[in-house]
Amino acid sequence: MPRFSVIVPVYKVQAYLHECLESVLGQSFADLELIAVDDRSPDGCGAIVDEFAARDARVLAVHLPENVGLGRARNAGLERATGDYLVFLDGDDTLTPDALRAIAGRIEETGEPDVLVYDYARTFWSGETVRNQVAAQLTEEGPAPFLLEERPGLLRLLMVVWNKAYRREFVERAGLRFPPGYYEDTPWTYPALMSAEAIATLDRVCVHYRQRRHGSILGTSSRKHLDVFDQYDRVFAHVAAHPELDRWRPVLFRRMIDHFATVFVKRGRLPRAARAEFLLKARAHYRRYRVPGAPAGRRTRLRHAMVGLGTHRTYRLLSLLSRVARRAVRGAAGLRQAVHGAALQLHYRVQLRLPLRADHAVFSSYWGRGHGCNPGALESAFRSFAPHVRTAWIARAEHHHTIPDRTRRLRPGTAGYWTALARSKYLVNNVNFDRRLVKRPGQIMIQTQHGTPLKRMGLDLQDRPAAARGTDFAELLRGADTWDYCLSANRHSTLVWERVFPSSYTTLEYGLPRNDVFQHATPGDVDRLRASLGVPAGTVAVLYAPTYRDYRHSQPHVLDLERVLNRLGPRFVVLARAHHSYGTPLAEAAGGRVIDVSGHPSVESLCLASDVLVTDYSSLMFDYAVLDRPVVVLTDDWEAYEAARGTYFDVRAFPPGALARGEDELVDVLATGYWRGPESARLRAAFRERFCPYDDGRAAERVVRHVVLGESAGLPPFVPLAERRPVPSAEAVLARVADPGAPDSGRPLGGVPDPGLPSGGVPAPGAAVPLTESL
Repeated sequence: MPRFSVIVPVYKVQAYLHECLESVLGQSFADLELIAVDDRSPDGCGAIVDEFAARDARVLAVHLPENVGLGRARNAGLERATGDYLVFLDGDDTLTPDALRAIAGRIEETGEPDVLVYDYARTFWSGETVRNQVAAQLTEEGPAPFLLEERPGLLRLLMVVWNKAYRREFVERAGLRFPPGYYEDTPWTYPALMSAEAIATLDRVCVHYRQRRHGSILGTSSRKHLDVFDQYDRVFAHVAAHPELDRWRPVLFRRMIDHFATVFVKRGRLPRAARAEFLLKARAHYRRYRVPGAPAGRRTRLRHAMVGLGTHRTYRLLSLLSRVARRAVRGAAGLRQAVHGAALQLHYRVQLRLPLRADHAVFSSYWGRGHGCNPGALESAFRSFAPHVRTAWIARAEHHHTIPDRTRRLRPGTAGYWTALARSKYLVNNVNFDRRLVKRPGQIMIQTQHGTPLKRMGLDLQDRPAAARGTDFAELLRGADTWDYCLSANRHSTLVWERVFPSSYTTLEYGLPRNDVFQHATPGDVDRLRASLGVPAGTVAVLYAPTYRDYRHSQPHVLDLERVLNRLGPRFVVLARAHHSYGTPLAEAAGGRVIDVSGHPSVESLCLASDVLVTDYSSLMFDYAVLDRPVVVLTDDWEAYEAARGTYFDVRAFPPGALARGEDELVDVLATGYWRGPESARLRAAFRERFCPYDDGRAAERVVRHVVLGESAGLPPFVPLAERRPVPSAEAVLARVADPGAPDSGRPLGGVPDPGLPSGGVPAPGAAVPLTESL
């Protein structure tokens, strides 16, 4: 008997069915049967199901003699199911990787509940993925299993069958079956949740719910949407047959009316000729099942009243009045915003005529994000080495907690913001300021950049449309014309910046201020950072930080982090940092040994807390090399990245450490110790000599002394690489304590080849290497 019976009804989904079935059969938890029910689909679905059944004994292909609809197709699968638990999946949706393993683990952990509720995410044709908005109801905190009355908020979730696993014995005992018609999930899910004696939750996205542009039931105009009334009749009949469930009537009534309103207002669901009939039926159900005194919010009461009135003309009139009111409010808000914007620009023009404040400096980074990166390090250096200068930081309100107490906080678009831009002598950013900024005589603009360039930048994107994406190159050059100084970490960066941002600024090749902390931090700082992130003592913390892909709209998931950690064993944890452009985490459900650090304000702190960096083509590799800690570079899509974005050199030929071409090689590199072996150390040494000549901990000081204090001569000399002592990683400290006489490379190594390098070799430190291949 398998642990899971996965039931997939199939009808006119041939374009998506392969992906659906593969998502089930490719699960890391393999104890399952897959029952694919061909509901007499007129396309190629039946043949696809047979192909899968022929190649995998776990697949049972069921072909119905006639089309019976989604609910009865599921019933056909139910009749043949033998698994302990039932999982339903529609033929155009998919299970996420390792979903069944997570479901099985939570079922065992919570004592085999009748129903386990898990999460889903909507996936759109654009590649966007959006998690369920009420996912907070799925928290695993608190006792489990439980009864619905202990967690009634579960009824706020989408009432569908496919976001739950059901114990088959419970389903048979409760006599649950699907009725015919649309909205067949409704008279299944409500009775299932109300009748279950043990419910548990899993706070993890297990299903990707495809939002099709055309062809889905909910997106098809049909009189069959009137089936929703019969379905709620079945729900209330179930309650009537079980008097102990009578307490749920008020909640069911509210949910029913909300559902009716949703069906009615969704464009394209009801044919025009059926709309009046729908409202009349809705009014009848309102009066039939209404529970007097059922609590409801103001907006809900209005919607219920509109349904209760039940005439099409009245509903249309009230809807029209509501839309007019909303448009009036939006119009008034737009007018106020326009007036406010004009007033701010007038204020800015006035401020531009007032004297500059020579003792004021304003800082920002990454278009209004928090205190950090090179501007953050410079702001701290201003306060230390030029305390007479008053500093301010521009950031959106949600990032103000990152700004030091002694620094003035400014929000973009406010009067204080425009005053600071108009009258501060020093303007510091790692991107450009507002394009409306007017650079005044006497103002000094410091462009710090935000890393050493591996990927092509600036004017070099003119022949890379996927990466440029409508960049206004004339505006880009106007921005560069406002710079007085541009910071550079090395000769490579200098040559790139001066070519791709050609203007009359002065390049300060002093190193990057944000890397100063690597020379000043202590082992105690490292321990405190690891504790704050939840990194267990004695583990190897892998910082996984992939970069943005110009050729993809959605975040690629190259690594299955849970699977990687399962293969590596308990000694490893992953700090997963997604690129900020994506806005979604790298793991579906972070927790345990996968720690999501995407929202952490300081990437420098994450570098300090980790023992090894795993990245692809991120400029973070150059900063991490300053720490002299191991780096592993993933090059699984090098050709695609190079074609879309372009790079200044082939990182496979001159890497900062070990290379891995995919998940299996990465696991090998980490498990065998190759990541910290002598060959990796040699690669890193050559990389550091080329790209880290000036990052000795005093870059910010040099900038402030040069730009603010006018000390162009007599600046602190650069400390040679051999004499620098960046703070060691926690793993390196433990290795030295365990074996003081052993070199840092320590443990046995595996043989992982380095693609692109003859015999795994690289140019030795000091050998001639072209700074950029295009020069």
